[in-house]
Amino acid sequence: MPHSTLRYLGVRLSTSLIAVLGAVVLLLSLTTLIPGDPAAVLLGARATPEATAELRQRMGLDLPLPARVWKFTSDLVQGDMGTDVISSRPVATMIGDALPNTLALAISAMLLSLIVGIPLGAAGALFKGRAIDQAIAFLSVGFVSAPSFVISVFLLLVFAVTLGWFPVLGAGESGDLADQLWHLVLPSLALAIGWIGYIARLLRSSLLEILTEPHIRTMRAYGVPEWKIVLKYALKPASIPTLALFGMGIGELLGGAVFAEFIFNRPGLGSLIYDAIALRNYPVVQGGVFVVVLLFVLANLLVDFAYGWIDPRVRAKAKLTRKGGGQ
Repeated sequence: MPHSTLRYLGVRLSTSLIAVLGAVVLLLSLTTLIPGDPAAVLLGARATPEATAELRQRMGLDLPLPARVWKFTSDLVQGDMGTDVISSRPVATMIGDALPNTLALAISAMLLSLIVGIPLGAAGALFKGRAIDQAIAFLSVGFVSAPSFVISVFLLLVFAVTLGWFPVLGAGESGDLADQLWHLVLPSLALAIGWIGYIARLLRSSLLEILTEPHIRTMRAYGVPEWKIVLKYALKPASIPTLALFGMGIGELLGGAVFAEFIFNRPGLGSLIYDAIALRNYPVVQGGVFVVVLLFVLANLLVDFAYGWIDPRVRAKAKLTRKGGGQ
């Protein structure tokens, strides 16, 4: 691996670690600033001064913020994310049980949005100005404008409750892959609909811009069919902005999963964090939000590398920058 690539990798990893550390500090600061004593809320009627003090110590709330940050990060390095103060289970175990369901929901929503959004965007560019393009534009705007939790309720009421085509609640029987996939259809569709609109509009705009470039006009002059130009020569460079959009949107997908898991009563990281916030169960909140932040940072890091790999112009620009810096 070239030295420049290793240096770029090191810089990106360093900035990612700084972002994660900043998120940890902000997270622990917010839990300190929230009004009310979480220990007293958890104990309820049993909140004697002695019991409250003991629970605050178990949750680490008796420490100043710098000490809490140090303890949280040092424990993370050792693989310890704390202990649930209600069930006494390790937080890492609870997140490990919940995370696969959330990842399955987010990944299926991503794939569905790509499978539907890319053909819609390509069709809009291919039939620019025609009825098909106008219909796709109307659907895209509608998809983008509708909040995911509204779509979730609509899909649940229409396709699960009224028509009975899909299961109403849950994630399916454990070990039954077909049943789990069937339970995944409606929540993943609820998350994907907004992204279908984004991808369709963004890809259409990128394609129309690329289709005006000189080499595309040359292909037309040589009689290359328009559909072949769009699909074979213009689609790949036009998809680069879509890749960047997905890197930034992974956090929104994970946030939308909170509503989808709550509405469809699916076990997952979103419902775990939601229940922990309602109970002021800070160790679970801190561990769950940290994992979400970590997934967001890793997704953006992977997108950065993929962006440079897919688009040769990014690599060429980086080489020119290095040469200019060395002169």
